[in-house]
Amino acid sequence: MALNVTRPSRFKSYGKHAEVDDQRETIYTCPSNSVSYMSLVFVSNGTANASDVLIEWYDASETSRITIVGSKNLAGGEFLQLSSAFLVLEPGDRLEVTPSDTAGGNNPDIGVITTVEEVFLPTQG
Repeated sequence: MALNVTRPSRFKSYGKHAEVDDQRETIYTCPSNSVSYMSLVFVSNGTANASDVLIEWYDASETSRITIVGSKNLAGGEFLQLSSAFLVLEPGDRLEVTPSDTAGGNNPDIGVITTVEEVFLPTQG
């Protein structure tokens, strides 16, 4: 989904594993001097054990978190894909994921991939 921007930009994908229950993992942080258009969030459970997943947007300008997906239970091998819209992130904004309540007292293995278009916004002098 290329946006019609007239400034230098790049598409990039980022990924990370969340492997500890109740530990928030930062998947992506929007860099300074840019705005990012997040077009894909893909979350998968890489174990045979069910885990709950919380996906949040940290809004740096408000210093608050907004829930995107709250405590979605993913069975072993199941996935969740968010891709029919995009989220605009400003410098310092983050995508964060927290696994919890993994079945059997086992460790989770929640894989998260996000794709963004980062648009460079040079400082005005």
